[in-house]
Amino acid sequence: MSYCETINYLYSLQKHGIKFGLDNIIRLMAVLDNPHKSFLSVHVTGTNGKGSTSAITASVLKAAGLKVGLFTSPHLVSFTERIRVNDEEITEHEVVNLAEEIRGKIINLQSSIPDFSPTFFEVVTAMALFYFERKKIDVAVIEVGMGGRLDATNIIMPEVSIITNINYDHREFLGNTLKEIANEKAGIIKDGIPVVASYQESEAIEVIEKKVIEKDTVLYVYGRDFSSVLKKEDISGICFDYRDSDLFTIHDLVLPLAGEHQVQNASVAIKAATIVLNKNMVKHITKFIRDGLAATRCPGRLEFIKETPPILIDGAHNPAAAVALSNALVKNFLGRYKRIILVLGIMGDKDMEGIMKPLLPIASEIILTSPDYERAAPPAKLAGIAASLGFPDVHIAPTVRDAIEMAENIYQQSDPSSPLHPPLGKGGQRGGEGITHSLLIVVTGSFYTIGEAKEIMGHKGVLTRLRE
Repeated sequence: MSYCETINYLYSLQKHGIKFGLDNIIRLMAVLDNPHKSFLSVHVTGTNGKGSTSAITASVLKAAGLKVGLFTSPHLVSFTERIRVNDEEITEHEVVNLAEEIRGKIINLQSSIPDFSPTFFEVVTAMALFYFERKKIDVAVIEVGMGGRLDATNIIMPEVSIITNINYDHREFLGNTLKEIANEKAGIIKDGIPVVASYQESEAIEVIEKKVIEKDTVLYVYGRDFSSVLKKEDISGICFDYRDSDLFTIHDLVLPLAGEHQVQNASVAIKAATIVLNKNMVKHITKFIRDGLAATRCPGRLEFIKETPPILIDGAHNPAAAVALSNALVKNFLGRYKRIILVLGIMGDKDMEGIMKPLLPIASEIILTSPDYERAAPPAKLAGIAASLGFPDVHIAPTVRDAIEMAENIYQQSDPSSPLHPPLGKGGQRGGEGITHSLLIVVTGSFYTIGEAKEIMGHKGVLTRLRE
C-alpha cells in the first residue's frame, strides 16, 4: 500500500466506532510478542493538560540521555505526529510497513475469531508500541486516548502513572459526574505503581485516593507534595521555581509554552520524570530537568502559525481549557495587541456554551465556523448560542478557510499599513518586549479547527479529517 492508502485503511477502522475494553489490544499484543514489555513507560491520563505534560515529561527524559518514545493524540496536521522517538516523528514509510504487518496479524486472528474487529485507536496503539520496540527505546510516554480504565493504552505496566486535571468531557462515554469520570481516569492506577496528580476537585481526588489505597501505592499531588511558584510569564513562555518537598528546589526554570496553567503541567511532568530517573539512579537530575523543559515543543498550544497577520492557535475544546486560554490571552496578549479577532469552530457533541462563555467577551470580532468533520457544530447553531450569551453581532463563515480569509480581511481593513511583526522564536512563540500591534487572530474551539488552520497555512498533512 502507499502512504495515502495506508491512512485510508486506518481511518476506515472508525466504522467500528469507539469500544472500551482490553480484549482486542491484548490479542494484538500477544500476536506481536507483547512489544510493550520491552521498555519502561509512563502513563498519562486526565482531561486537560495531557498533551503538554506528556511532551514535557518526554523532553526531560530525553535530556537525561534516554531514548524516549512519545505516543499522543490527536494529531493536528499529519498522522505521523502521533508516534515519535526522541522528538522525531515516525516516517511515512514506517507507517506503511507497520500497518501492513499489523493488518496481516488482524486477518490471521479473524480466521479463528470472526468477530475480531479492532478500532482505529486500538490499531494505532499497537503500531506505536510495536514501533517503540523496534526502535529499541528505553522508555515511552503514553497518553491515553480517552478515559483510562478501559483505554487500549492501559495494557502497559508503567513506572509511574500521571493524572492531570480532571474535568467534564466525553460525558457520553465516561459519565455525567466528576466522580464517574474520575473513576475511569483512575483506572490506570496499578498495584505498587506511584501516581502523580495535578490539583483536583474534591470529588475527583477522593476517587483517586481510594484507588491508591486499593492498589497499595503512593500518591504525589501538586500543591501538597510538590509545588511551584510562577515568577514570570509572557507570550514566549513561563519562568518558575519548582520545589519537591522530598528532594530539592530548582530556581528559574524556563518553559517555552505560554500560559500560567503550564506551571502545573510542567511540575507534574518534573515529578514523574524524577521518579523514573531516580529508579535508574541517574545523576545530575536538576540539569536534565532544566534542559528538558527548555527544549520542550508542544504544537497547538498557544502556537503562532503565521507572522503577518499574526495568527495564534490553541486546541481549547472544553470549558476548562477555554478558561485557561482566555486567562492567558488577557494576561499575556491583550497588552501587546489592541484587539482580538476570534475564529471559533466547535464539535457539536461538546459543551459549546461552556467553551464560548469565557472567550467571547475578550474578542472585538467573532467569526464562527465549522471544520470539515461530520461532528462539527453548524456555525448558525453557534451563532444562536452566542446571541443567548449577549453577543448577537457575529460573522458566519462556512469553512475554516473562509473564516481565516475573513479574519485577514478584517485585519487589513483595520490597519493596512501594519508593519511586520517580530520573528517567531523557538517553538512558535513570539519574543520582543514593549511592542503593541493592532489585531491578533486567535483560532480555537477544537483540534479539528486548529489542525485545518495549520494546513491552510502550508503545514503539510495527508487526509487529516480524523484526529481523535
